[in-house]
Amino acid sequence: MTNADKLKDIFTSVFGVEASALTSNFTRENVANWDSVRQLSLTNGIEDVFDIMLDPEDIIGCTSYDNAKAVLAKYDVDLNA
Repeated sequence: MTNADKLKDIFTSVFGVEASALTSNFTRENVANWDSVRQLSLTNGIEDVFDIMLDPEDIIGCTSYDNAKAVLAKYDVDLNA
């Protein structure tokens, strides 16, 4: 399983959506059930799966699928691997 697949699995599990929903439009503003609890579940899942500790600003900034990919890039997580 690639790192990109792992990230997709986290999002689909937390938000209860199909992987096909994960586009650049998958943002806090566009997802009806995106709340603070899900945001924490999302960032906890990212930390657990990728064995990293996110900085508080990265936790707060993880407000879209694209932002999550950018956050992982900061921690040298290669989504092509």
